Amino acid sequence: MSEEPTPPAVPSPNPFKQPPLPLLHKPTNTETKRIFVAATRMNDGKTTTCLGLYAALQSLYPRVGFIKPVGQRFVDVGGLQVDEDSYLLDVIYQVRVPIESMSPITIDSTFTRRYLKNPDKLRPELEDKICRAFDRVSWEKDFTLIEGTGHAGVGAVFDLSNASVARLLNAKVVMVTPGGIGRPVDEIALNKALFDQAGVEVIGAILNKVEPDKMSLISEYAGAALKRHGVPLLGVLPVQSMLSTPSIAQIAEEIGGRWLNGRAGAHKHRAERVIVGAMTAKGVVEYLRPGVVIITPGDRDDIILAAVSSSRLSGEKTIAGLILTNDIPPHPTLLDLLEQTDIPVIAAKQECFAITSKIHGMTVKTQPQDTDKIPVIKRLITDHVDLGQLLSAF
Repeated sequence: MSEEPTPPAVPSPNPFKQPPLPLLHKPTNTETKRIFVAATRMNDGKTTTCLGLYAALQSLYPRVGFIKPVGQRFVDVGGLQVDEDSYLLDVIYQVRVPIESMSPITIDSTFTRRYLKNPDKLRPELEDKICRAFDRVSWEKDFTLIEGTGHAGVGAVFDLSNASVARLLNAKVVMVTPGGIGRPVDEIALNKALFDQAGVEVIGAILNKVEPDKMSLISEYAGAALKRHGVPLLGVLPVQSMLSTPSIAQIAEEIGGRWLNGRAGAHKHRAERVIVGAMTAKGVVEYLRPGVVIITPGDRDDIILAAVSSSRLSGEKTIAGLILTNDIPPHPTLLDLLEQTDIPVIAAKQECFAITSKIHGMTVKTQPQDTDKIPVIKRLITDHVDLGQLLSAF
């Protein structure tokens, strides 16, 4: 009688393998206070507000966290795509949480298309990632500052609008908008409607970039108009020209220039005024002063020599930089003389008008090396935002 074949052995389950964690649809942290900083448009001063507000909160609470759940501009940090604002704040304040948790989702050029192919699967995964990142940055924190991306509806195409993310994290919203009366109030009312629809509370507004002589007027009338919409005016920030003034290092990157001299200290030289060196050397002398960038063809030996001579005579920096156009190199002897100064010098392929237009059209964002800006930003918030009124909402 033949024996029955032995059935194949069934491998026993790995006792060390953990089952996958359930996806989170809200953070587990319900204790840490949280503020979501949104804006009515791009480049309204949201990052500046977050930098100043973080410092202000730190003066009251010893443990403050930060997260930008969805970022659209990112830098490479140790092989990770990290939102540039998260990286900036981490460098300045040393937040001491994993940088990847401060920037859980970055939007690259194909993100939206990938999402729209399978939204039902990806949406809960993205929400889970944001919730777990929030829990990590908020661990044992008294307050967590959340930076949004643009206006309330930005990100709706992949179901992560600012209103949706604020609701997901159960955060109260502070809105930032450029100063004025009519347009800012209209835009805040429009954005508030989206937050209201999502069930998110807007606890106040900050008006940014207001001319000092108009601050009282705008505070009175915009404050009254916002009150009618149920939005307290938390502060009016005066315009600070240095915050929108590019360094010569930022200009070099914008125009794709090639460094000839002074690269190491270029981030300290700010372009307060841009001059096209079409005049004679005698005419350019009155512009040889700090904060001036001179744009001139590389064969204008007279202007280059005047800049060198002025630097030697003063013993200090005289101009913010020289931009030599049309890809014309200076005479080798002049280049040797320039190397004996600290004048930042950039060679560019474009002609003067194209370079000037690019500089005037630049969007200037605070960068980690802009250490001179940070004290100014801190004072803006501490001097002009009613932190007590903001915190009374909690």
